[in-house]
Order: sequence, then structure tokens, then C-alpha cells
Amino acid sequence: MEKAKKPLRKGVINFLISYLDREITYLEIGLRDPNDNFNHVNAKIKYSVDPGLEFEANPADFKITSDEFFNGLRAGKLLNKDIKFDVIFIDGLHLAEQVDRDIENSLKYIIDDGFIVLHDCNPPTEWHARENYHYIGTPVGASWNGTTWKGFMKWRFNSKVFSCCIDTDYGVGIISRKTDIGHAIAPTNLFYEYHIFQENRIRYLNLIQFKDLEKKLKKQHKDNRN
Repeated sequence: MEKAKKPLRKGVINFLISYLDREITYLEIGLRDPNDNFNHVNAKIKYSVDPGLEFEANPADFKITSDEFFNGLRAGKLLNKDIKFDVIFIDGLHLAEQVDRDIENSLKYIIDDGFIVLHDCNPPTEWHARENYHYIGTPVGASWNGTTWKGFMKWRFNSKVFSCCIDTDYGVGIISRKTDIGHAIAPTNLFYEYHIFQENRIRYLNLIQFKDLEKKLKKQHKDNRN
């Protein structure tokens, strides 16, 4: 079902890039095989981060963890410590604590009107949302979204950012500091129980269709030009 939905994450990312309509600096956290996503992203300046645990060839620009990468940026040891990205795509370790930290770090290096994009925010079953990837004796086999949804949902409680999740490709979450793509919600389900999430995922994630995002951003673009 999820694999049949369109667009995939690369399509969402490229739409956001086209919406920004400028020379884009793009960062991808969790590269693995660049043919899956990175090589399809229409940005002139692109950087990738991956420690190479899942893809032996590991062609990433920075062969380190995302924590090490952001620490290196802060210390002025990587790129330029003042660098800002227009779009950051997070698809690294799919565990809530790491996702939360990747979002927090990304917000320090995103341009005000830029976008943070996350994969795997809308796990279709509790098996997809298990904490341990290696427990593959499940009805979904090795399919795994992890607990990314918890990391994303925590930021849905933060009134300092706008956020939504596109109902495609296992949930493509989007966070923006400036662009109104959806308002925060009051903190709820604070123990992150999956069965409660299942009953309320549309509201918790601000789960919308891609066509709704297109319509919303195109209207904002038109309003900003008038």
C-alpha cells in the first residue's frame, strides 16, 4: 500500500525546492544508497552524511554520524560553521531520541524559510513502529519505520514551528520555522502509546495529502507576490 503511494519522498523534496525557487543548499542525513533519493534531488549544492553501517560502499561526503557532523559544524571543523541549508532531509537512525536530536540540530542550520523533511513518520502498523529493527520475525518482516513518529510528534507540540506530514511513502514529515504548513497541537499522549496514536494519527501528525500541501503553498506564494 505505502509503496504504491505517490509522490515518494524525493518528489516531496523536489516540490519544496521548486517552491523556494532559488539556488538550493541541501543536506541529507542518512544517505545509504544515493540512488534511493540523494541523486534524484534537484539541488545545485548537496551534502550527505552517513556512517556507512548499512551500505558498504558508503559514498557519503561525511562518513560519520549526524551527531559527529553537527558537532563538527559547531566547532568549525566541517564546512563553514555559519553555513545554512535550504532543505535538510532526515532519514538516519529511526529511533525517537536520535530523530529528536537531528531535528533540534537541523533547526540551528536551516534558513528561516527553509524546510526540514523526515521519512518514516507514519508507520502503518505497530510492527513497523517496533524499536528493534533486528526483530524481523514479524508479519511485516524487515520493514521498519522505527519510532521516528515519536520524534516528529514531539515537535508537533512546539508552537515555534509549523509542521505537517504527507500521507505517502510511510509518512513524509515537514517542519518549517516560517512557512505555515500546519500549527502545533497541545501536548497529548505523552507516553506515546501506539494504539492511541493509531486512533488519532491524522490530528497528531497533521496528516494531509500531497495535493493539499501543493494547494496551500501555491496560495501562500501567490499571496506573498501580491
